[in-house]
Amino acid sequence: MSNGIGAPPPHRPRIGKASRGARTVLRALAVVLIGCFAALGVAASATAADDDDLIKVFVVQDPAQTGGQLATLASIAAGTLGDASRAGEILELNRGLAQPDGGALNSADDQLRPGWILRLPPDASGPDVRQARDTGNQNTASAAPDGAGAPSGGNGTTAAGSTMFTIPLAAAVAVLGAIVLALVTAGIVGRRKVRGAYGAVMRAVRRLGAPVRRRRRLMLRRALGRRFATDADSVRRAYGTLAEFAAVRSRPETPVHALRVDNAGATVWLAASDTLEAPWRNVDSTRWRRPTAEAGWLNGGPEDGGTASRAAISAACLVRVGTDTEGKPVFVDLSRLDGVLSVTGDHGVARDVVQNVLAEIARIRPETPVTVLRGADGAPPPILPAGLTQLGRAELPAGTGAMAVHGTVRAAASRRPVKGLVVVAGTPTGQEAAELAALCGPGGAGWTGLVYGEVSGAHWRWYTDADGDVDIPVLDVKLTVPA
Repeated sequence: MSNGIGAPPPHRPRIGKASRGARTVLRALAVVLIGCFAALGVAASATAADDDDLIKVFVVQDPAQTGGQLATLASIAAGTLGDASRAGEILELNRGLAQPDGGALNSADDQLRPGWILRLPPDASGPDVRQARDTGNQNTASAAPDGAGAPSGGNGTTAAGSTMFTIPLAAAVAVLGAIVLALVTAGIVGRRKVRGAYGAVMRAVRRLGAPVRRRRRLMLRRALGRRFATDADSVRRAYGTLAEFAAVRSRPETPVHALRVDNAGATVWLAASDTLEAPWRNVDSTRWRRPTAEAGWLNGGPEDGGTASRAAISAACLVRVGTDTEGKPVFVDLSRLDGVLSVTGDHGVARDVVQNVLAEIARIRPETPVTVLRGADGAPPPILPAGLTQLGRAELPAGTGAMAVHGTVRAAASRRPVKGLVVVAGTPTGQEAAELAALCGPGGAGWTGLVYGEVSGAHWRWYTDADGDVDIPVLDVKLTVPA
């Protein structure tokens, strides 16, 4: 393990390059969009210009097609303007304009000829009204009447059959491609921003709900403490399971560092080098499990006589640290600690961990001597439960030096029966650290240290959080701590 000292700083993403790349993509997208809109604008302008040149006209039909009657200015005005008296307006619009046959309309008495194209006022309407393009030439006019067969030469006015606004195919494809490109680019560029915003919102929601959640968790943890105080059956079953691993004439003791018992069976944590036979099943490198029906497979033979089992039980010190995700208690054998336990993280929860361990020891090993030391950070001391014997200052053995520092984990610990407890409230410094080393360190008085604070040379290190959980890395478990 490593405490992180001297480690290189964590890598941070290079925001500058990412931002420059995003800006380049956005510029390219802007150029594409401008080009598409420019092409679309040119096409629209051309179409609009064409629409501005269109005028309304009337094509004089042959009498053979109109029942033998030749059109007059009055009949044209009555059919297209709804008022025969407006014939003068049609005369003024067409006076002197050259017609396809070379003639021209000069007065109201002039006879209209088949094929002539007569301009109409803008408000003209009806089935005989056509549209033509005005070229601005006042001398000639030409149209292509539907079904009239009139000549369509000339350079004055060209007939048009539709005013529909059309978009070129290339422009439509370009606009569609630009939209797709914009969506893809927005997704790429905005992904981090959206993810960051979502994370910020979720963190804000969690912060708002944190007080309620912690109060609910605290109530559950207090209920768990009351449950531990009245649950003697799980303790009895745990010691019964531990007795199965005691030494006999044909087999040495198998060290059990932690265990869990439930209605379905038992789970034990062993050293990685130890193995068990059936019916025990390996869960991972250190955990083994067997069903309840197979209990007592290790002992029960005539060769052990129960003496070794009683000795193992008397030396062990099983304490329930908390419950796992299934709500089952997990026991840790403090006699395997062989030194100091350091609990860090959330100060209040770390104090609850030590307080619960003291309560467990008071139930299984009453009259255990306890000495309490105050750390430099002024953390409040624990409340010693009834049953433990508090000492003012433990007598230090002569000739003991400071406890050697071996990092986060020292060499493999051997069993050391819990003969006394040294509880340190906070991080020990100076005299407190020297007393802790003399009582709990190698070659010391053989006591067990419980520190809710940072201490060098600790054999076990547990970590707590504000939600009331404790993480035990050596067991790879996270437990809910009683309060």
